Amino acid sequence: MEIHLSSRFKKSFRKLDSRIQKKAIEKSFAFGEDPFLPYFDTHKLHGEKKEEWAFSVDYSYRISFIFVDEATILFTDIGTHDIYK
Repeated sequence: MEIHLSSRFKKSFRKLDSRIQKKAIEKSFAFGEDPFLPYFDTHKLHGEKKEEWAFSVDYSYRISFIFVDEATILFTDIGTHDIYK
């Protein structure tokens, strides 16, 4: 899968601690291979973000994304559960 980054994602990513940034990068590479491995805890969002999905970077941090098409993913944001608001 090809992964693209939204401007919001880039801005949020730059604000993260370097340890979380490193984890996010590592998980993103594997995520592009198979987004639905149990390791990612990929789940559909609800409410205003019902078109988006999210997966876990670690216990506290998530990356939200949308499937643009069957070969492309757009990361929309990264952060704690506050990204769901």
